[in-house]
Amino acid sequence: MPVNKTTSLGQIKISDEAIATLVGTDVNECYGVVGMTSKNVIKDGYNALLKKENYSKGVVISKEKDGLKIDLYIIVCYGVKISEVVTSIQQRVKYDVEKTLNMDVSSVNVHVEGIIVNE
Repeated sequence: MPVNKTTSLGQIKISDEAIATLVGTDVNECYGVVGMTSKNVIKDGYNALLKKENYSKGVVISKEKDGLKIDLYIIVCYGVKISEVVTSIQQRVKYDVEKTLNMDVSSVNVHVEGIIVNE
């Protein structure tokens, strides 16, 4: 569901893939995140890490009355405090999406799909 905005100069349509790339880049830059995984584990393979061109598989965007709802599916590194990593992701994604798209974000839900031990 693309985001549509109307300005004095015309209409702007932002695809879900563009938003997913913005969000995915933010998520992967956060400390403790190994990568993103697909929301369709059965279809796409169990906890396969996504590359930049596939971030839209790990990000679900829906439009609600009070703003965008963003669901993220991630894998974290063993030994990090998951609550701190998730809070950091939520704050960063909310800030960047609101600043970049000039739209309100009602919620950022982070689903931790797995933990990987880095050796």
